[in-house]
Amino acid sequence: MTAFAPDSLVLNRKLPLWYQVSQSLRASILGRAPDASLRLPTEEQLATHYGVSVLTMRQALKELEAEGLISRHRRRGTFIEPGARRSAPRRLLGSIDAIVAQQSGERTTILGHGEDKVPGDLAEHFPGLAEVVTYRRLRCDGESGEPTNWAENAVRPEVAARIDLADLERWPMTKVLRDAVGVRISRITDTVEARLADPETADLLQVPLLSPILHYTGVTYDEDGRVVDVARIRYRGDRFSFTVTVEAD
Repeated sequence: MTAFAPDSLVLNRKLPLWYQVSQSLRASILGRAPDASLRLPTEEQLATHYGVSVLTMRQALKELEAEGLISRHRRRGTFIEPGARRSAPRRLLGSIDAIVAQQSGERTTILGHGEDKVPGDLAEHFPGLAEVVTYRRLRCDGESGEPTNWAENAVRPEVAARIDLADLERWPMTKVLRDAVGVRISRITDTVEARLADPETADLLQVPLLSPILHYTGVTYDEDGRVVDVARIRYRGDRFSFTVTVEAD
């Protein structure tokens, strides 16, 4: 392997393998340290790392090349584009790594965190709990510094006790829960709807009051069927669109 170390991946056989690999590698690229190597391992090394065929790996890399995240040079190898940045629309086929990739590649600032009463509109997700730990984060474009979205996460207290704020500044909440905290995520339900920017959102995202935004709600369940996290994210409407593709078995 080169100095670039891609994340590991547990493959879901119900989804296209090339897609899962491309999304996992995409998250690794966008979430890499600023001083990380731009050179990717070879196709053969990556295929071995992910446990897929070279043909599958090649298809995954072709997807990332089409997006402008990498460039491939005969005899020289494959390299991350220095100016690579996330782009819209996002294509989601239902994998957790797709969620991680969608949230990666931005500079994150922790606006605050602490225990709060369970909000009334989230009570159905946290039956029997009086309080949750709320995290508020602002995400900005890694190059321009322009605000792109801000997020509120309501997390079960016993799970939040194992979260390191430094990890949240580097990684999306989904990745922190799965890879740092060790939550065995069974599923995430997503809802995206159009709303108008309230005063707080307009101020944080630097958009006019009542301008269109995309409001995302993601509910994360563990293997026991409990909700461990509810994310509510406000995206600038002029920067994001979402595409969901449903493929036949």
